[in-house]
Amino acid sequence: MDLILQGFKFIQGLGPAVMMPIIIFLLGVCLKAGIGKSIRSGLTVGVGFIGLNLVIGLMSSNLGPAAQQMIEKYGLTLSVIDVGWPAAAAIAFASTVGTLIIPVCLLVNIAMLLTNTTQTVDVDIWDYWHFAFTGALTAILTGSQLIGMAAAILNMVIVMVIADYTAPGLEKHNGLAGISLPHGFSTAYVPIAWIVNKVIDQIPVVRDINIDLDQIQRKFGVFGEPILVGTVLGIIIGAVAGYEIGGVLTLGITLGGVLVLIPKMAAMLMEGLLPISDAASTFIETKFQNRGKIYIGLDSAVGIGHPITLAVSLILVPLTVFLAVVLPGNKVLPFADLAVIPFMFVLIIPMVGGNGFRALITGIITIASGLLISTNLAPMMTEAAINAHFKMPEGAMAISSICDGANPLTWIIVRLNDFGMIGLGALLVVAAGLAVMNRNRIIKEAKMLHSETTVE
Repeated sequence: MDLILQGFKFIQGLGPAVMMPIIIFLLGVCLKAGIGKSIRSGLTVGVGFIGLNLVIGLMSSNLGPAAQQMIEKYGLTLSVIDVGWPAAAAIAFASTVGTLIIPVCLLVNIAMLLTNTTQTVDVDIWDYWHFAFTGALTAILTGSQLIGMAAAILNMVIVMVIADYTAPGLEKHNGLAGISLPHGFSTAYVPIAWIVNKVIDQIPVVRDINIDLDQIQRKFGVFGEPILVGTVLGIIIGAVAGYEIGGVLTLGITLGGVLVLIPKMAAMLMEGLLPISDAASTFIETKFQNRGKIYIGLDSAVGIGHPITLAVSLILVPLTVFLAVVLPGNKVLPFADLAVIPFMFVLIIPMVGGNGFRALITGIITIASGLLISTNLAPMMTEAAINAHFKMPEGAMAISSICDGANPLTWIIVRLNDFGMIGLGALLVVAAGLAVMNRNRIIKEAKMLHSETTVE
């Protein structure tokens, strides 16, 4: 068992850029896509991830100092430090739940596929840390590693259902055919976006407001293109941060480049996935008639290239710092995770039909609630960090993060366990109910597809 666990820890340490090509290759071979196609697909996906990580790193390395400058300029003094998602992931994987999370989640995914309660083959193994994070905090709250693992499993079940539900919108608005995003952070904001969208639909005049970059680009030409939108937003952020003119212009050009390069890297990644996606569809159609469409589950980084996602995210960077100061009850100083704000919007955008105005309203609500959630979860995350021998930032008494410390789904799952077995039972009922509803939807969809094929 120790040898097996060490093997999974080795896999965790490889990171997605190495793991994904291997997984895609093995998946392609299993689906009979051919050795050559599988190798090319795996390597192309790996290169796509490297490109995405480089551009996202470029964005992070430029937004981070700008955020720090804002914090220093306006004298922000908040007691909980945002240490960022890499620290949160390391803390999650270092927990007892995190040690077992990969084999357990693989078994859960297989069980859901066999019972027809999901359409997603979740190959995004590295991002299982989101489920481990929920489990680790639950274990601290309850004092039980078993309950912690149960919370992590139920978290995954809920996320898989949401990933299936949002996949068609992801294809329509992001052009990601055959892809779903079972990402523990991004999926958590889907219910909020759904509610906000429904509420706005009931408000006259407001419901007619739409910010669509495609329409803006058609109307204003070059002035509506993502490269110019990113540049202008970068200049505004640099000015708010108090940069000198050179720094302002550099940040503007950099963020303009980010808005152009991220979609291109995502397109390359999709190029590698298409043969595998096609092979998966052919395999399912041949072997099963009640399975419906099968999606390849990936990291939500592949979806952040939508221009509205990036534009709204850049607007929210200075707004997040402002909200941190004025929001009653908040103790979190946002910093390291400001660059993950686009990941919040990957699935919000399809839910609001690509409407930038509704995305912005949803974003303000999610950021404000997220700061309060991260404040509430900070004591447990700090304890988890201490248990994992995480080196605390100098002078920090408590830590948290925007990802996943501000995750509303994580917060609900953890806090339900305040009610003991009643809370865990309620969570089990919700997860099971969603899984059954998803199964009914999948079977209905499969029958419709089968009947259409028969007619043709």
